[in-house]
Amino acid sequence: MTVSVFIDGAEGTTGLEIRERLAGRGDIALIQLDDARRKDLDARRQALNDADFVILCLPDDAAREAVALIDNDRTRVIDASTAHRTGDGWTYGFAELEPGQAAAIAEARRVSNPGCYPTGFLALVRPLVRAGLVPVDWPLTVNAVSGYSGGGKSMIAEFEHAAAPPAARPYALGLAHKHVAEMQKHARIEHPPLFAPSVANTYRGMIVEVPLPLHAFSRRPGLHVCEAVLGEAYRDCALITLADGDAKTVAIEDDAGSDRLTIRVCGNPDTGQARLIATLDNLGKGAAGAAVQNLNIMAGFDPVAGLTV
Repeated sequence: MTVSVFIDGAEGTTGLEIRERLAGRGDIALIQLDDARRKDLDARRQALNDADFVILCLPDDAAREAVALIDNDRTRVIDASTAHRTGDGWTYGFAELEPGQAAAIAEARRVSNPGCYPTGFLALVRPLVRAGLVPVDWPLTVNAVSGYSGGGKSMIAEFEHAAAPPAARPYALGLAHKHVAEMQKHARIEHPPLFAPSVANTYRGMIVEVPLPLHAFSRRPGLHVCEAVLGEAYRDCALITLADGDAKTVAIEDDAGSDRLTIRVCGNPDTGQARLIATLDNLGKGAAGAAVQNLNIMAGFDPVAGLTV
């Protein structure tokens, strides 16, 4: 079986990465518009309605407009923007997040691709919240650092063409990052997490960390209990792995260039303090890799077809 796919925004950073993962696949027929027609409304409308699957790699407002241009009930959509990640009528495209989530994605007409930071945060936190180890009303903190490609063309230019680019730069200092609502909703927690992101002078890769005072929780779970819950949650997952928490160092490059995500439970059992750490590629499992995984699931293909595990 071959399905037709139109990537709206195929020349952007995420769009180009998706095209690379779909290139050469016999089960995918890409609908492509040349440079002269990419911004032609009628040409886009036709491509959006001709495709079996549309992947939107657009700014939020443009993504909403693209969805409105689809006037049939056959075309299925994967939106890689932030526009629909907390909206009604959209299935959240994190296949490993909940039991039955992959099945829901397989049947969905509208799928919202997760954000890169929320992917790391949710992979670490959601199983522990679901198991009752992390209280739903706990004020969680998320520290994270990403490669600069996560900021798109403008940030890429800032780091690659500046005379003296910063080694690292914190941002979203006003604590109003657009990923926070997504984190809160899909972790099913009562308060928005305190999110402290930074960008590093490396093209791709990501570290997401959630510190936990396990000793302060009512159930006082140990590190080994957290490891057991996370290990069970991802036991049969091809793209998410629980690594040894005894590692001395973790590098932002650990999962760069792949579509996988690695989680670790580190900490001090004597003090009851933990550091949950996820590494992933912000353009892989954090963006393009997740979109292709969702496409595979929706089309009934091998979920990891075209991906680097």
